[in-house]
Amino acid sequence: MSSIFAPDSAAMRFLTRIADLMILNLVFIATAIPIVTLGAALTALNFTAMRIVRGRCDAVTRDYFRSFRQNFRQATLLGLLVLLVAVALGAWYVVLTSGSLDAGAQLILLVVWYLVAFAFAVNLLFVFPYLANFEGSIREVLRNARLLSWRHPLVAIMSLAIIGLAIVVTVFYPAVTAYGLLWLAIGFAAIAFLTGVLFTRVFDAYAPQPVAVEESDEE
Repeated sequence: MSSIFAPDSAAMRFLTRIADLMILNLVFIATAIPIVTLGAALTALNFTAMRIVRGRCDAVTRDYFRSFRQNFRQATLLGLLVLLVAVALGAWYVVLTSGSLDAGAQLILLVVWYLVAFAFAVNLLFVFPYLANFEGSIREVLRNARLLSWRHPLVAIMSLAIIGLAIVVTVFYPAVTAYGLLWLAIGFAAIAFLTGVLFTRVFDAYAPQPVAVEESDEE
């Protein structure tokens, strides 16, 4: 019985990981509430989740806030850019569904909208995880995230499926998430961890030793 509660036992490692994800989730929510900081919060969330996946996370809050500080300016600009594109897509959809177009034109433009929205979502999946691992200008981050999403479509689709499934369950089966309480407890960090398993395999294939926050912090 004592072996179950040994520090290196599978049960204790699992419980420790759950505790780390719960701490990560709370820190993410606290720093993401001001919408303007959402980009930096997403970058730090992905960075820390991938550190946990790699087994390199010694302190969740330390890793999180180092990434948050280091990438704050660039991630914030990216977050605002993403928000601007999302608003533009939303406005476009409202116009398309307002009934001001004939049926044929509306159908064609809706197909175009769905294709553009899908491409945007797939590319977006890689933006903040990429920034969490590598350095580069905003243009380089967007370009490389787009190229990676094209080169690894299975990873993109699987990540999108994980996020989509979580949204569908939350909207249509709210009791499963305890009416949103699960999101407050661990939900965002759990999604970042699951997608992080996929992203780390992609990023480590290109750079087995990704840019470390600690190294940049010490310079």
